[in-house]
Parts: sequence; structure tokens; C-alpha cells
Amino acid sequence: MAKLSVNINKIATLRNSRGGDNPNVLQVAIDCQKFGADGITVHPRPDERHIRYSDVREINKIITTEFNIEGNPVEDKFVALVLETRPAQVTLVPDGPNQLTSNHGWDTIKEQAYLKQIIGVFKQAGIRVSIFVDPVENLVAAAAATGTDRIELYTEDYARNYHTNKEAAIASYIKAAQVANTHNLGINAGHDLDRLNLGYFAQQIPGLQEVSIGHALVADALYYGLENTIQMYKRALNG
Repeated sequence: MAKLSVNINKIATLRNSRGGDNPNVLQVAIDCQKFGADGITVHPRPDERHIRYSDVREINKIITTEFNIEGNPVEDKFVALVLETRPAQVTLVPDGPNQLTSNHGWDTIKEQAYLKQIIGVFKQAGIRVSIFVDPVENLVAAAAATGTDRIELYTEDYARNYHTNKEAAIASYIKAAQVANTHNLGINAGHDLDRLNLGYFAQQIPGLQEVSIGHALVADALYYGLENTIQMYKRALNG
């Protein structure tokens, strides 16, 4: 069964908009686990505009499920944080410091030497590594040569086209997943997945192990409640 990791960045964004500690990010992480989340994802950025580095350290103390830290390893501060906290998984994302949100995967061909080096650093520390990739067959094949344990398929294109032609929207992802399976790469997925498009994606992708969802899940929780929403997403994910 594929796992649901809840990205709590948006909770931190709400907290930071007013200062103080409401909503309490640590308590939300605890509650997400209690309500059935299989993991907690955070993506600390250099300006700490949502999740702060101190949040990561505090969450690491109470995590009982899988902890997934996302970020760009070109930032020495990020690398040091991951090596300090040693989460179950680090997801490497090639976003710039001023990007609103992640919008592309690694060029695993051009950047292969760098990826091999930095992935080796994390794996030597006993941390599972996943790298963000677009659903392009040759990029997935090249990812296998970097030494990564998993890839995370960037799903914005699928989500954007799902309601007009879901078969066409999923096609490149199926091919990418087949290549990943051939190379014994684990498959994660994330970005703009929601309760409406998640089920079809999970049914069609062979070997899907984990999805990381934040924005849509937190938005749905405003209407349906956090516990109910997490269960809705888990049902969508695993039928």
C-alpha cells in the first residue's frame, strides 16, 4: 500500500502570517500522525518563510512515523540540518531560494556528477534519498545512475490536465514509472495531487510507494476537518 506523507508547510505559513505560535506546527505534526498519516514532510527554505529550521528540530524529537525533509542541497545549511536530524528520507529538490514553490525536477543527465556526490553524503549517514524528477523516461533512467533510492515524480502537469483528459495526463507518468521499476527505483510522487485526482494516479502508477501532499490537503481540512481529510486522502490513495 502506498503511504501518505502530509506536508505541513502551509500550517507554518499560516502561523508565520501573524507571528506567535497559532496554529502550533508541532501539535499539528503530532495530530497528523494520530489521525493516520504515514509520514510528515517539511520543506525548509533558506528564508524560513514557512517551516523554520527550529521546527524541523522540534518535529524530529516527536516523530513516530516517517520524517521526510525536502530541500535543495546546494544550501550548506540544509545539508547540515539533514545530517543533524537524520530523517527517514531526504527529498532533493532543485528549486531556487526565491521560488514560490517547486516547479521542475533535476536534469539527472547534466547534473549527474553532482547528484552522485551529494546523494553519497546522505546515504553514508543512513538516510534514504529521493530526488525530484519530471516524468521523462531518459531522466528517470539517468536517475538510477546517481545512486538515489527513490525518485519523486513531479505531478503538476498531471494535475493540471487531469480534468480534461486523464488518460493523456497520466501517460508519461506510467512510462516513467515503468522505467523506474526496471531500474529498481522506488517511486514517490507529489505536487498538486488532491482528493479528486489522487485515486486515479495511484491506480495507474505501478510500484507507487509514497505521495507527499500539503496544499490541497490543508485546504480541504478547512472544510472537512484534519482527521477526516487525512482519512479521505488515504482512502483515495489505496481504494
